[in-house]
Amino acid sequence: MAPVIALSGAVARGLIGHEILVSRLMIALLAGGHVLIEGPPGLAKTRAVKRLAASLSGGFARIQCTPDLMPADITGTQVFRPASGSFDFLEGPLFHQLVLVDEINRAPPKVQSALLEAMAEGQVTAGGATRILPDPFMVVATQNSIEHEGTFPLPEAQLDRFLLHVALQLPGAAEERAILDLVEAEGQAPPAAPELQLPPEAIRAARAAVAKVWLAPALKDYIVRLVMATRDTAGGPLEGLVDHAVSPRGSLALAAAVRARAALAGRDHGLPEDVTALAVDSLSHRLIPGWRATSEGLSARALIGRLLDHVSPW
Repeated sequence: MAPVIALSGAVARGLIGHEILVSRLMIALLAGGHVLIEGPPGLAKTRAVKRLAASLSGGFARIQCTPDLMPADITGTQVFRPASGSFDFLEGPLFHQLVLVDEINRAPPKVQSALLEAMAEGQVTAGGATRILPDPFMVVATQNSIEHEGTFPLPEAQLDRFLLHVALQLPGAAEERAILDLVEAEGQAPPAAPELQLPPEAIRAARAAVAKVWLAPALKDYIVRLVMATRDTAGGPLEGLVDHAVSPRGSLALAAAVRARAALAGRDHGLPEDVTALAVDSLSHRLIPGWRATSEGLSARALIGRLLDHVSPW
């Protein structure tokens, strides 16, 4: 686990005020999941992922989504070789260990469908054949929260495949000043070499260790009670506020994230504070608020936060 902790520090050193984002990226890497980062432009979403990629020895690719993007642009395509008279498959950017999908909601539904197969199954089907993606394989997608023209809302099935949904906020004055100093210093010095290059074998070993983190029966019950509270809303804090409840994948995702957070903290067991820290990012994108919640200005994240206030770990 020590190499992954060192990786976390290497990523964080080039970012200001993004401790939670770095933590979520490490958790997803260890849990074998994907991350959706949402926030206004200019909050270092892409920078964070590129810093993570620089410290991984596996391949990295960036997909800039546009409305005219085609599935073959990300999965790959058949190319005719005149010399041999045969077709060869040219791999697309999905055939990398870490893939950044920038402004994912600008990609048309066909592309999102192709991406869904890669995220869910670790494979792509193109040219009449199914091809396995690298192991480990991780998708980090970004989404602009203030721009909706020319975008395609992500379907619920796509959102459900993300282990975590991280919402970023604008920095405060002190952080803004620190960002100015950091960028100025970087502009006056040559680019620094990556501090480490973590091989895929180290990530697979860390994931195997995370899978052994123990979750007590009471902690599992707490996770289940949180998820069930989005379904059995009668008389509860979410009565009349939920249109679509969290599926069982939400319980699995939260449990996996709790194990990874515990391992990063050097523990071999999960704690209730791991659940409360990760519940909003693990469950909110799997919950669809009802019309009443929308009319009251309550987002899915706010509803999960309300659950945490009412559902006790014990």
